[in-house]
Amino acid sequence: MAILEVQNVSRRFGGLTAVSNVSFSVEKGEILGVIGPNGAGKTTLFSLISGFLPPNGGDVVFKGQSIVGQPPHRIAKRGLTRSFQVVQVFTDMTVLDAVTTAALLNHPMRAAIAKAEKVIDQVGLGHKALETPASLSLQDKKLLEVAKCVATEPELILLDEVMAGLTLAETQAPLKVIRDLRDAGMTFVMVEHVMPVIMSAADRMVVISFGQKVAEGSPAEIVADEKVREAYFGEEDLHD
Repeated sequence: MAILEVQNVSRRFGGLTAVSNVSFSVEKGEILGVIGPNGAGKTTLFSLISGFLPPNGGDVVFKGQSIVGQPPHRIAKRGLTRSFQVVQVFTDMTVLDAVTTAALLNHPMRAAIAKAEKVIDQVGLGHKALETPASLSLQDKKLLEVAKCVATEPELILLDEVMAGLTLAETQAPLKVIRDLRDAGMTFVMVEHVMPVIMSAADRMVVISFGQKVAEGSPAEIVADEKVREAYFGEEDLHD
C-alpha cells in the first residue's frame, strides 16, 4: 500500500522550472532512492513534499490525504519528517537536548527526554548523550540527524544526502541504523550521491534530471539503463 503519492508535482522560481510534473509513489516499509546530478531538483522535491515549499501544480498525498498547503510542523506531526543536506545542529545543546527538542513535537518534557534517551541509544550515540554536537565526528553528526528525525515518531523519513562527506567505511553505521528502522516498519526516501550505499540500501530508485523524472525501477534496472548511465554517470560503474 502506498504511504506517499507524489502526483505531477511542479515548482517554478521565476522563469526557472526546478521540478516539472514529477510523479512516484512510496510503499509502506520500503526504501526509495532518489538520484540524479547536482542541480537536478532533488532537494526542491523534498521541500515540496515536506511543506517547506508550496508546489505550483500537482499534489502530495500522505496516508491517503493531501498535505499540500500544510506547514512543515503539521506534516511532521502527521508522521512525515526530513533531514537536510547541510547538517543542522544546535551548537549550544547537548546531543540529548537536541533530540529531546525533536521529541517535544509529540510529548511533554519528561516523556520527550525518555524518548530521546531511547532514540540516542538506538542510533548508537548513547555514550555521547551529554556531548555537544560541535564535538562530534561527521559520522556521529549524521547519526544525530537521523536521531532527531526518529524522535518525532515518523512513519516516513526523507533523508537528504545523509551519507555526504563520509567514507564508505563510515557509511556503515548510519546505513545499519536505517536498515534496522526499516525492518521495524519505518519508510524512507533517500537522496544520495554515494552510489554503493544507495544501490545496496534502496528497494527501488527514481532518477531525476533537470527537474524531471527520467527513470524508475529496481537498482538492477537502473544500473542496466544505458540512458541513465550515459546521461548521468558516463562510463562510471555505479558500483565503484
